[in-house]
Amino acid sequence: MKAPRFPLRVFYDGSCIVCATEIEHYLKKDHDDKLVAVDISSPDFNPAPYQISLVDFMHQLHAIDQDGLVFKGVDSFCAIWQAFPSSTIYGLMGRIIQLPAVNRLARIGYWLFARVRPYLPKRNQCDSGTCSIHHKR
Repeated sequence: MKAPRFPLRVFYDGSCIVCATEIEHYLKKDHDDKLVAVDISSPDFNPAPYQISLVDFMHQLHAIDQDGLVFKGVDSFCAIWQAFPSSTIYGLMGRIIQLPAVNRLARIGYWLFARVRPYLPKRNQCDSGTCSIHHKR
């Protein structure tokens, strides 16, 4: 997998409590502002500029780097984890997940998660009509 060029836009479903919690966690750890979260469940989100349908965005996690390189599913997590120093747990996970056996298992696990994700609890505490998260410093 080619290394991403940062900043990395991470397209997540803000209405999915698991997805939003995960991305919010990464944003809190991202002290170099390498990650930019984009809530695809927001009524203002327009997928047209990315030439990716909303259905495809909703099907799996997407990340797009500074050069327009698109990462999907497990590759998105690998790209996200590369935003962190290699000495951290995320940096280590970014290297480990590229090992063939680990990568295969991760892809199977993600495929299963993607199938059950639509049935997971939704966020219901959204003040502005959208459940987006905000990067707080």
